[in-house]
Amino acid sequence: MTHTLPLPDFTHERVEVITGRRSGLFLAVALHSSVLGSALGGARLWTYPHWSDALGDALRLSAAMTLKNAAAGLDAGGGKAVIALPEGTILDAERRRAAFLDLGDAVEALNGLYRTAEDVGSTTDDMLTVHERTEHVVGLPDAVGGSGEPAGPTSLGVYASLRATLERVTGSADVAGRRITISGLGQVGSRLALRLAAEGAVLTVTDVNPAKRDLARELQASWSEPGFEHLVPADVFVPAGIGGLLTSEVIDDLDARAVCGPANNPLAEHAGADRLAARGILYAPDFVVNAGGVIYLDLEAKKLGTREEIMDRVAGIGDTLRRVFDDAAERGITPLMAAEGLAAQRLTAGHEQHALAR
Repeated sequence: MTHTLPLPDFTHERVEVITGRRSGLFLAVALHSSVLGSALGGARLWTYPHWSDALGDALRLSAAMTLKNAAAGLDAGGGKAVIALPEGTILDAERRRAAFLDLGDAVEALNGLYRTAEDVGSTTDDMLTVHERTEHVVGLPDAVGGSGEPAGPTSLGVYASLRATLERVTGSADVAGRRITISGLGQVGSRLALRLAAEGAVLTVTDVNPAKRDLARELQASWSEPGFEHLVPADVFVPAGIGGLLTSEVIDDLDARAVCGPANNPLAEHAGADRLAARGILYAPDFVVNAGGVIYLDLEAKKLGTREEIMDRVAGIGDTLRRVFDDAAERGITPLMAAEGLAAQRLTAGHEQHALAR
């Protein structure tokens, strides 16, 4: 990730920025909104060229979590944590533990207004370390009675969204024979690729980690060099890595009928949604598509249903996306505007309930 995205508008309730007293690392915990309830969002461990990049990431991601949780119908606000590694830094086990103990202290300082979880670069075992300093953490390992890794539910929600997107652009939700490009083979992207390959999709995949070529060979998928995957003709382009991939230049060259993927904030600019629409490319809003993990974590933590019932709720993301597409078509707006409207309705209702309670 490079320092290319400006800091977003500050619309947050509270942001804690600290230097970890044990690790010496920059940490940001961004609470965007608690209108619908205690905020929920993961803790990202990532390398940044400058601390302001890490802060900007936390601000953007936490705002996206507010939209995600609201659109998903959860009684949860939006927040995010970021632990920033200077370029070239490699954490040993001792300093990694120190970093997540520091994070636990930062989360505890918010007195329950924010609950953290694993995210890019962090693991359920890291959350156990966080749990030594705070109770406000979800997604602990199965072995200790937690809900475990949320990548599976996230992938299920993306799969349901992909089928809804294919249905809109091809007339059928079947993935067999459809050309699908996946950019990013992390935990969610890899799971999605495995499922799509098993169902007969024609896959092109890529990742910044060249070792992922082994997975491509296993799936009999075509490999694209990173940075060129958007040029491959596809029915659906799936951004599944770090955000900001869809710049104006990429959108102008994108050879796909639709975009639907789990990456947070894949649009480098909000206006990218209009640019996609102008080219006739259907955009499935990321915060609707990738909500499976947070739905799973929130409902599991609150014991709201059996595991099977919760996974059914996750699979229902496809129907939510269909409603977003329908609303956008009826009103002549982009799907992004329609999805933001869906979230805004719940947030407005939450504000009104807070006002009545005062």
